[in-house]
Amino acid sequence: MKTIIGIMISLLLVLNVTPTFAQDKIVVDGSTTVGPIAKAFAEYYMGMNKDVNITVSESGSGNGAKSLINSVCHVGAMSRFMKDKEFGAAVEKGVKPVFHVVALDGIAMVVHPSNPITQITKEQIKDIYLGKIKSWKALGGPDKPIVFITRDTNSGTFETFEGLVMNKEKIAGNAEVLGSNGAIRSRVQSTPTAIGYVGLGFIDNTVKALKVNGVMPTLRTIAKGTYPIARPLFMATNGYPKMGSHLYQFITLYLTRKGQEIVKRIGFVPVTEY
Repeated sequence: MKTIIGIMISLLLVLNVTPTFAQDKIVVDGSTTVGPIAKAFAEYYMGMNKDVNITVSESGSGNGAKSLINSVCHVGAMSRFMKDKEFGAAVEKGVKPVFHVVALDGIAMVVHPSNPITQITKEQIKDIYLGKIKSWKALGGPDKPIVFITRDTNSGTFETFEGLVMNKEKIAGNAEVLGSNGAIRSRVQSTPTAIGYVGLGFIDNTVKALKVNGVMPTLRTIAKGTYPIARPLFMATNGYPKMGSHLYQFITLYLTRKGQEIVKRIGFVPVTEY
């Protein structure tokens, strides 16, 4: 791991990358969590640069990594870092992944608004997803079975949840598996006994976010590092983009005042938020 980190640091110094796409086109693929940020950035950037075309696909963090490795996108949107195997495959193909932290995110545990539960612990979440806690009654709620929903294994949100909550223990086989943050939110908002996890930007008044270990997922608690299920969100490029190029200006938009406003408006935490 130290070797890979060392390689990453050295790659940050790589400024000249041979272009493999038209200079007026940017292709983004990957995370459904980062997707809203990428789409909002694309809309704003294309509005300011009429000659540029930016396409954004949301196929999951794993596919974002694959697309970058196979040079079929400019930007791999990911809600997790590359795995060692993915990074190795990239280097073998001459791709030099550089990760740009575009925002911070908290993974919120959400339930139906009618659920009387307002808080939960990480240990209780883990026991629900292990199948040990089966009824809301055990948590002070109604005597009804818990419908617990997870993401597919290609999801960066799943991998963060697996690492920070499950401690790599396997989620019970009767968990419902859905393919996106939006799908989980829709399932929870229509199912009074459901619980699921979504990125901070997907919380709205159709679901209720729970306190975890006594802390509510908010912009402030995530920026301060007090909310216990949080992570950075990435956009990865092949090498550092050529200074002044459209790709450079797009990928560094998160550092501008407008980019920070966009991130915050969508519901995520700007990296400059302290």
